[in-house]
Amino acid sequence: MTTPPGAAHPPPPPLQRLRVLDLATLFAGPLAATMLGDFGAEVIKVEHPRRPDPSRGHGPAKDGVGLWWKLLGRNKRTITLDLSAPGGRETLLRLAASTDVIIENFRPGTLERWGLGWPELSAANEGLVLARVTGFGQYGPYAHRPGFGTLAEAMSGFAAVTGEPDGPPTLPPFGLADSIAALATAYAVLTALTARAATGRGQVIDMAIIEPILTVLGPQPIWYDQLGYVQPRTGNRSRNNAPRNIYRTADGSWLAVSTSAQSVAERVIRLVGRPELIEEPWFASGSGRAEHADVLDEAVGHWIGRRTREEAMTAFEKAEAAIAPVYDIREVMEDPQYRALNTLTTVDDPELGPVRMQNVLFRLSETPGAIRWAGRPHGADTDEVLTELGLSGPEISALRRAGAL
Repeated sequence: MTTPPGAAHPPPPPLQRLRVLDLATLFAGPLAATMLGDFGAEVIKVEHPRRPDPSRGHGPAKDGVGLWWKLLGRNKRTITLDLSAPGGRETLLRLAASTDVIIENFRPGTLERWGLGWPELSAANEGLVLARVTGFGQYGPYAHRPGFGTLAEAMSGFAAVTGEPDGPPTLPPFGLADSIAALATAYAVLTALTARAATGRGQVIDMAIIEPILTVLGPQPIWYDQLGYVQPRTGNRSRNNAPRNIYRTADGSWLAVSTSAQSVAERVIRLVGRPELIEEPWFASGSGRAEHADVLDEAVGHWIGRRTREEAMTAFEKAEAAIAPVYDIREVMEDPQYRALNTLTTVDDPELGPVRMQNVLFRLSETPGAIRWAGRPHGADTDEVLTELGLSGPEISALRRAGAL
C-alpha cells in the first residue's frame, strides 16, 4: 500500500465518491479504470457471463489463475451481465443511473444496436461521462475496423523509427500504445468530470488508441511539415544528441548513457579521457554531437568496455554524469531505488497468497492511492452489486435464468 511518511491515518482517497463501470477489454480501457480505482473510485467490472475478459487468459497463469488479470483487475468488483440478453440492457441502465463514468471499447455502433447509445445513457443520467476507447475513434474511414494497440504502434510511426538502421521496423513486446491510451483516458475522464462540476452535464469522450502514442512521439509532424524531414531508425542512438547509446562493460553487462544536457555531455567526455572533443565546433549542440556519434560512441564505448559495471557506474556517478544499468525484471525487483519508492508492492490475494505487482502510479502527500485487492474471480460480486442496486433475489434469479447474468 502507498502511505506517505508520517501519515498514520491518511484522509479518504480523492476519488472515493466516484463510481465507474468498466465495460472494456484488452487493455486501454480496463487499465484506465484501474488507475481510477487505485485512487479510491468504486470500479465495477462488467464481464460477459460466458466470455470473461480475455486478459484473464493472457500470459502466464498459476494454478489456472491468470496473473495479468490480478494486476489489471485490482480494486475492481466483478459482475457478469450480457448487455444483449433480455434484462441486460435494463440492468445496465439502472446501473448507469447511479454511475459517474462508463468506460467501453466496443466497435462504434455496438452500444447503439443494443439500445444503449448516448441518448439512452444520458437520459438515464444527465451527469454521466461515457469514455469510448477504440482503435480508430468513433468516425472516419477506419472507425469500424477492429483495432488493437499493435496497429497503433505501426500506424503512429513508432515502429518505423524503432530498431536498427539496417533492420526492420520493430514493435514493442508489451502493450505500449494501449498503456499510453489508458493514461490519456484517465486524464480525459478527470477533465470531463471537472467540466461536469461547472455545468452539471456529462459528455462523451472519443479516445482513439492511434492518437496518444502519436503525441508522445514528439515533434515528428512539425519536422515533416516544415522541413520535409522523416526521422529514420537509429537503433539506440538519437538524432538529437550524442553520446546516447547502450555500451557493454568488461563483465558483460550493458549500461545506458544519456547526454541530453550540454553540461552532462561535457562531463562524460572529460571522464572518458577525450576533453579535446569538447573544443570541436560541432560539440556545442546536441544535433552537432549527433552528427558525430561514431566518434563519441567509440570514445565512450572504449572507456566503458575496459571497466566492470560497478566501476563504470561509480565513476559516472562521481562525475555527475547520467548512466543507468540495463535491467531485466529480476534486477528491477531488487533495485534499491524502486524499493525506496515502494514501486513494487505486495498484495495479499485469497487465490494466490501474497503477490507482488506495480504500486499505484504516483504518490500524493495528502490523499494517497492504495491497492485494496487484486483482481477478483469472474462475477464474484454480481449478487452483491445488484442487491445494492435494489434488485430482489427473485429478480436476480430471473436474470440468471434468462442468461443475462
